[in-house]
Amino acid sequence: MDARRQFEIIKNNTVEIISEDELLKKLERSVATGKALRVKLGLDPSAPDLHLGHAVVLHKLREFQELGHQVIIILGDFTGRIGDPTGRSETRRQLSDEEVLANAATYREQVFKILDTEKTEVVFNSEWLAKLNFADVIKLSATYTVARMLERDDFAKRYREQQPVSIHEFFYPLMQGYDSVALHADIEFGATEQKFNLLMGRHLQREYGQEPQICIMMPILVGLDGVQKMSKSLGNYIGITEEPGEIYGKVMSMADELMPEYYKLATDYTMEEVAGIVAQIQNGTLHPRDAKMNLARRIVSIYHDDAAADMAEKEFKSVFQKGDLPSDIPVLDVSPIAEGGKINLVKLLTFSGMVASASEARRMVQQGGVKVNGDKLEDINAEIPAEAGTIVQAGKRKFIRIQ
Repeated sequence: MDARRQFEIIKNNTVEIISEDELLKKLERSVATGKALRVKLGLDPSAPDLHLGHAVVLHKLREFQELGHQVIIILGDFTGRIGDPTGRSETRRQLSDEEVLANAATYREQVFKILDTEKTEVVFNSEWLAKLNFADVIKLSATYTVARMLERDDFAKRYREQQPVSIHEFFYPLMQGYDSVALHADIEFGATEQKFNLLMGRHLQREYGQEPQICIMMPILVGLDGVQKMSKSLGNYIGITEEPGEIYGKVMSMADELMPEYYKLATDYTMEEVAGIVAQIQNGTLHPRDAKMNLARRIVSIYHDDAAADMAEKEFKSVFQKGDLPSDIPVLDVSPIAEGGKINLVKLLTFSGMVASASEARRMVQQGGVKVNGDKLEDINAEIPAEAGTIVQAGKRKFIRIQ
């Protein structure tokens, strides 16, 4: 494919490219020489699970692979010991080697739900960072000033508020930038909040006599709450390894106005296909419910398969449109919390894991979101019989059957 057409495909859904002219020149040279570009994405294994927010950039990397370029995934087992200070109001807890390696192994498995294994190189940045001696580190740190470091928003804010900024945190962007030097990266990807780190790679490549990489910033996917970015800690996420029914149900729970963004960023539809779907929703020829079911089915298909998507949709219709019960309700042994043949409802909800805390359980009960054998209970002090077969429902998608 000619360089201009590749450029147009790559630019779709990006927020910023530094710089577009340089990217086009790299693509033209790649076409002329037949040499693939080296496209880098760094993942610090600070958490073990990927969600749709992480997948936005992975889908773009898949496009690069389909255009014939080489994708390099860096698992930051070395940088992960510090933790990215981006957006942090305090110093991160340093992870142990065991935690880093365990999380890295999980990431390595999950990225191949999207990327082509044959066209992906996976490396650990300890391969080069651990080999730097102290003289190398001095040389690296001498390329940047403290004043420039403090231009970074999160560092500047903490410094103004007299919050601690540890010296080792300054090394994080330097180490991530050095990854680009070690790999001779042509392009590096990241979310918009990673701009400082990506530009550091360009800076260090110049310092080490290399052609600077192109920085491509991708949009941040808003979570299911429609307000904050998707995050596991905020509970507004869809994990790419979750069960098909859970993914399908979560998609169906989102507000209609979020659909266009999810169609663009969380599926493999082309821009033209997405534009057509959005137009149909807006002109009334496609019902929002049907559009959302199509979206849910497509996302499940990406991370499982078509058969799983069909089954998830069938189960959803059975439970939520016909009022039937799910076929695979988990069974819970309540003997540890039963007293006198009864169970406190709030305690049951938290013990079962259907809610994250007692306060969330009380709120859900008061709002009418809890049913026992189909009957709504709104008393936070309610106790229910510890009888085998009793079905408890929390919210729209969570069920347990008492054993």
